[in-house]
Amino acid sequence: MSTQSSITIVGAGPSGLACSIVLAQAGRRVVVREWKPNVGHRFHDDFQGLENWTRDEDVLNELTGAGITTDFERHAFDAGTVFDPSGRRYPVKGRRPLFYLLRRGPAEGTLDRALLKQAIAAGVDVRFNDRVREFDEAGVLAAGPRQAGIIAAGQLFETEMPDGAWLALGHAVAPGGYAYLLVHSGRGTVASCMFTNFRDQAKHLAATVAFFRTNAGLEMRNPRPFSGFGNVRLPTTAMQGGHPVIGEHAGFQDGLAGFGMRHAIRSGVLAAQSILDDSNYTARWQAELGPLIKAGVVNRLFFNLAGELGMKLAVRRLARADAGGLLKRVYETSALKRLLLPLAQRWYRASLAEPSCDHINCDCVWCQHGDHAEGEKLGT
Repeated sequence: MSTQSSITIVGAGPSGLACSIVLAQAGRRVVVREWKPNVGHRFHDDFQGLENWTRDEDVLNELTGAGITTDFERHAFDAGTVFDPSGRRYPVKGRRPLFYLLRRGPAEGTLDRALLKQAIAAGVDVRFNDRVREFDEAGVLAAGPRQAGIIAAGQLFETEMPDGAWLALGHAVAPGGYAYLLVHSGRGTVASCMFTNFRDQAKHLAATVAFFRTNAGLEMRNPRPFSGFGNVRLPTTAMQGGHPVIGEHAGFQDGLAGFGMRHAIRSGVLAAQSILDDSNYTARWQAELGPLIKAGVVNRLFFNLAGELGMKLAVRRLARADAGGLLKRVYETSALKRLLLPLAQRWYRASLAEPSCDHINCDCVWCQHGDHAEGEKLGT
């Protein structure tokens, strides 16, 4: 490929923008085409966590090493509180930050806005309100989730609460998932992150709010609703029409907890590197991301089979250890995980056929906000 030929990236999420930054910094001409009118359109200034436990290298150093500046607002959290399904409280702590709290959406200071600014500064041509239906030129596909395997329903608010991170397990607050409360500098996000029973999201959010009011002293002023969804799958090649597919468009997401930002950004970097050195993108992501994604899918199988008793035992163990170190071991491969992967994948595919959501008169997050375009395929 000529270094003067233009490379098109479809989608201006973290994976697409990260890919564009690496390419532009190497002197390539890059065009990012985004369907929506701004970055971060799926988010509402809500807090999210950039995980820092799946690799030995700190995630901020990983980004910097790829040429991506970390000038977005972020706050390191090395401790928090986890509640088991019976409501028992366990403090957890890591020897280094467990995650970096950051904001998502189009506002100043968010991850999305910071990546956009860096891409433009590097010379990337970012075009909004540009929905791509045919795509023949050289490029990368980063158009976001194609289906919903996870949804989150919550509220953003102002508060006098002290900073902190709280997580609650149990099917009452979050079937198949977890509920969370994140507070920093007078702002907060509370949500139920569900892997099933989408249609009853309002009930589970109400249970989540009530739980944190009782157990964490939740106080909210000026609450505003927000919602989101995510896509998890293990692709074979992550290639479509000869183009690398990155981020949640490919399904690069953690199957256990839904922490996908690190995977998404890394996949964008890997795609850019494969273009720059004309190497095999599939081999690259399978080597770097594949083991973590496979482990997440098997971890999801363990989580489903363990039930609430297993959750209690897991939380107790987490509280007794370096939380980050233990979580890292959970995402390492093993002979047992390799053996169980085919079963876990079949289980996971079946779980995506969400029985509570038939897309008929349904107001769940995916039905209301997902991209349900029939038969639209890019790169063909």
